Amino acid sequence: MNINATFEKLHTMRLHGFAQAYREVTENALDKNFSPDELIAHLIESEYNDRYNRKLKRLIRQARFKQQASFEQINFNHPRGIDKTTLLRLQQGDWIKKSRDLIITGPSGVGKSFIACALGFQACSQEFKTMYYTTNKLLDRMTLAKADGSYFKFMDKIAKTKLLIIDDFGLKKIDHKQCNMILDLIDERHGSSSTIITSQLPVKAWYDCFAEPTIADAVLDRLSNGSYRIELTGSSMRKFRKEE
Repeated sequence: MNINATFEKLHTMRLHGFAQAYREVTENALDKNFSPDELIAHLIESEYNDRYNRKLKRLIRQARFKQQASFEQINFNHPRGIDKTTLLRLQQGDWIKKSRDLIITGPSGVGKSFIACALGFQACSQEFKTMYYTTNKLLDRMTLAKADGSYFKFMDKIAKTKLLIIDDFGLKKIDHKQCNMILDLIDERHGSSSTIITSQLPVKAWYDCFAEPTIADAVLDRLSNGSYRIELTGSSMRKFRKEE
């Protein structure tokens, strides 16, 4: 048997994990430690893990998170009103499968973006396509898409994203044209995808962020009804880390 030819065929079929595991088995004579069933299971498991890890890296790269964050890094000791039980439930990802939304509010520096990115990373690990934008950059991207004719293509891409993170909502007022684009975005995703929105403002103050009151009513009705809420309080985590 020509083993090199076998490796070439495996790589041609893009079975890279299988090929790597098979190489390790043959080079180290590990096949003597496996029954035929165990050997097949080992090779298939290696291929599965390789494909999963490559997909995870791709999803994380495409999400373009503001920061690397994981649940293991969340500080539950700092007094800021975090309900650990709620976060652990959100970590399971059922709310994304059910296309529910999440709103995270609280003062600057309490960890809203970090929690949102940690949930986004968790979504990627569960193989959900995820995208991260600050509100201002998302509005700029949609405005540019309107100008260059790629608006509907971009909206279709947004609609197919299972989890969208919109960070720092409410830092500046949304003008008349942007109001319509935000409504388009929310309509495209409502009931079929999940959105995380973070804001320094409480939800009741979001109406004042819209130049069009009627659109504000429509958007907030879709976002606030049935969504999960995390309302953070306390002092800035940045000050806390500096003291450490």
